Amino acid sequence: MAYGIQEPLSQQSRFDADGFIIDPDLWNEDMAQFIARTDGIGKLTANHWRVIDYLREHFLKNHTIPVMRHVCRVTHQDPHCVTNLFGEDVKKAWRVAGLPNPGEEAKAYM
Repeated sequence: MAYGIQEPLSQQSRFDADGFIIDPDLWNEDMAQFIARTDGIGKLTANHWRVIDYLREHFLKNHTIPVMRHVCRVTHQDPHCVTNLFGEDVKKAWRVAGLPNPGEEAKAYM
């Protein structure tokens, strides 16, 4: 499966080919830890969780991707907090937050 997500076969149907969860309601904190480890992020800290919680809240309420600098401002962190915490590929933060594939156009500016 893409992005190193190697869950047992019974769990693989939870993710699409790009490693995004298909149904955000199936997400939980253990799954977030698992995705973070497989994406090379490591153990999630309180700062990670502030970003994850905001991403989920924003998406589930508005069905849009927030501007990442806004995420950092709202969570009272450094303006580059998302890339500092999740790496240069911002899509990792989206995957760890258990959110569905945002589509090709959105992925292009993530």
